[in-house]
Amino acid sequence: MTTAIILFAITYGLLLFFPKYRAYIALTSAAVFVISGILPIGHVFFAVDWNVIMMIAGTMGIVSLFIESKMPALLADMIIEKTPNVKWAIVSLALFAGIISAFVDNVATVLMVAPVAITIAKKLKISPVNSIIAIAISSNLQGAATLVGDTTSILLGGAAHMDFLDFIVYRGKPGLFFVVQAGAVLSAVVLLILFRKEKTLITSQERAVVTDYFPSFLLLSTILLLIMVSFLPNRPETANGLVCMSLLFVGLIREIIKNRNMKIFIQTMKEIDYFTLLLLAGLFVVIAGISEAGVVTKISEIFVRLSGGNVFIIYTLIVWASVIFSAFIDNIPYVATMLPVASGIAVKLGIDPTLIFFGLLAGATLGGNLTPIGASANIAGLGILRKEGYEVKPLQFMKISVPFTLVAVLSGYVLVWLIWS
Repeated sequence: MTTAIILFAITYGLLLFFPKYRAYIALTSAAVFVISGILPIGHVFFAVDWNVIMMIAGTMGIVSLFIESKMPALLADMIIEKTPNVKWAIVSLALFAGIISAFVDNVATVLMVAPVAITIAKKLKISPVNSIIAIAISSNLQGAATLVGDTTSILLGGAAHMDFLDFIVYRGKPGLFFVVQAGAVLSAVVLLILFRKEKTLITSQERAVVTDYFPSFLLLSTILLLIMVSFLPNRPETANGLVCMSLLFVGLIREIIKNRNMKIFIQTMKEIDYFTLLLLAGLFVVIAGISEAGVVTKISEIFVRLSGGNVFIIYTLIVWASVIFSAFIDNIPYVATMLPVASGIAVKLGIDPTLIFFGLLAGATLGGNLTPIGASANIAGLGILRKEGYEVKPLQFMKISVPFTLVAVLSGYVLVWLIWS
């Protein structure tokens, strides 16, 4: 156990200080766990959650085709036509980004919606900074709303054996979807207050043109099939992953036949974030290693001891510790590590783990919004602004992100407790 703890501590430290090399660090650490004998080599393949890996890869590919079709840009343009001034345009774009982000990766959502905000800002000769920040933090908020909204949601779905519909209604009670929507409504009010002085009128702009509706059909089919699969009895553990990969394959074959070349195929395959997939694969093995050594059980015991066995205190610790950690480190390795700990805590207390699971995801997903480096979507948004010549300081970002995040987290914290305690 001591060796495993040291290896894990070194791994996490390196992940924190060298984010550009996270995948290589995780894979190297996984190899060390196997070579040292902590995790038997025969357990390696089964340690990786292939359902999660395939879901992420398939969804990323489908989203790439969806973006290429210009449908998100058209939808954004249609929304802008209905807004009277900049204040409502910013909030509308933020809410629109949130809706898309419930079904599409957060970074991809920012890349879709941000160009519309940039275009509006250029036409009105105003700064796009506030709008891009609002889009980024709203996309992070909605990532926890559905099974496919974010990598952390997919991780939770795998750990808790949850399907698409379980995020809507779980065991006869409102799921995370409704908790997140409550946070979205309250945080939208926060945005309206923050941007109350942005009253510049908006003139109509030319709509984006969609020439191919098949990718939109493909994305909707992914969602519908994930829902249908959830009703199948005795479905394979990789059912959701197989759905996502199969529909991606259909989309790619169709593009090859339509264009009679491999250009779109190559472009789509490049859009899949292999770095994240390798990171997750390595982390799955590392977590299996520390579980095998008894570390996860020991961490669970520490949480229980700190709280005196009080469920409310443990729940509070999990939520707010997740907010703080996710403000400074990537929430993917954090959630991947904490899910088995949450299970261990539930076993120690003899309770249903749902409360701890939902508190963990709410804190970790929303906490990333506190700082510019807390979530990949924030980094992507600031990168877009940098290319446009706008350098955003942390304090400028946090003037918007902190009140937004605190309202969203507080509402989630209260609702999850009231529904699931």
